[in-house]
Amino acid sequence: MTEPSASGASGYAHRTVLLEEAVDALAINEARRDGLYVDGTFGRGGHSRLILSRLSARGRLLAFDKDTQAIAVARQLAADDARFAVEHDSFATMAAALSARGIAQVDGVLLDLGISSPQVDEAARGFSFRADGPLDMRMDTTRGLSAAAWLATETRDNLEKVIREYGEERFAFQIAEAIVARRSVEPIVTTGQLAALVAGAVKTREKGKDPATRTFQAVRIFVNQELEDLEAGLNQAYARLAPFGRLVVISFHSLEDRIVKRFMASKASVPQPDRRLPIRAIDLPQPQMKLLGKMKPSAAEIAANPRARSAVMRCAMRLPHGVAA
Repeated sequence: MTEPSASGASGYAHRTVLLEEAVDALAINEARRDGLYVDGTFGRGGHSRLILSRLSARGRLLAFDKDTQAIAVARQLAADDARFAVEHDSFATMAAALSARGIAQVDGVLLDLGISSPQVDEAARGFSFRADGPLDMRMDTTRGLSAAAWLATETRDNLEKVIREYGEERFAFQIAEAIVARRSVEPIVTTGQLAALVAGAVKTREKGKDPATRTFQAVRIFVNQELEDLEAGLNQAYARLAPFGRLVVISFHSLEDRIVKRFMASKASVPQPDRRLPIRAIDLPQPQMKLLGKMKPSAAEIAANPRARSAVMRCAMRLPHGVAA
């Protein structure tokens, strides 16, 4: 959706990253315009609207989003277009939602990961370390623990682990120590408090990057279970893809992209049998997906929307059994 380290007070309007490229990758051609597609992260509907513009009157699109504000926009679109439906939930519930609708297979799944510009730019959501606000960070504010509630109770060891693993922060120990020390004096309840605390604990700073960037990313990912949802969503998308169906994923940081890359690679490769064994070619295991490559935003898109700079899009196609990659 947008780069996770983007800040509030920037004045950015929401721009859908890799809009045309992602929908092009779904290959909604004449033979597939009647198909059924999934937009796993509706956001403000950029990808969904473009997908709908390419579908026939018989085509269908199901979208998901955790964010209540995004759902309000999506429900208005659903009221205006009978081809479109939305679920207020994570795309990790895709299998159950499709089963409830009697849908066995889909022709394409698009996952645009990360957070959207409206989420970042609204200080009250607690995603930004530049605009002071309540330390919430939940994509779905109707359920789960806020970031403030989690920081108030988590052990120092687990704080360190989350910040190190999800933020790839080398000063995770010092930051965890500072959090535990500060909360013993006063609750950490605002983004400004956390950002200042991290700034005091981080000894050296990366050029051009706020010292709080990695910690805010880590806490947000943990609070929203983003990596667990991604693992579940990829597996469910793969299981529901029809032959020649496309899986398109846009990620914004290395943790996400690594999971996507490994998942697609695992489905596109097969174990090599012992050449000494008498195995017929027809009996050899076949790849389940074909890798269709990766793409990054153009220089022009990054110039127009700096939040696009860290985006990576990967695409793969589901293969029918017996079709070689």
